[in-house]
Amino acid sequence: MDNITENVRSQMRKGVLEYCILSLLAREDAYASSIISRLKDVNMIVVEGTLYPLLIREKNQGLLTYRWEESPQGPPRKYYSITDKGREQLAQMDEAWKEIIATIEEIKR
Repeated sequence: MDNITENVRSQMRKGVLEYCILSLLAREDAYASSIISRLKDVNMIVVEGTLYPLLIREKNQGLLTYRWEESPQGPPRKYYSITDKGREQLAQMDEAWKEIIATIEEIKR
């Protein structure tokens, strides 16, 4: 894969990362390392330096909240959860995603 292809993929991933985070947290609360792990499981490679600013922004927008929980291994963990406002945003993103996919499919025909 050449640098141009990787750059395009990277930009596309960044564009949908917020959507992916809300989607993951809509299923269950998670801490940052587990979010990164889940994203890696589906080949969306994200580093902490990319994830944390997004989590902070989503929290500041009222889309997420967090709580601290003791960890059986190491220090307490910050668990993020989606708020009602976050669920509303996710529903809007779901609709936008469907529209984007339909538009792209129409263009490709």
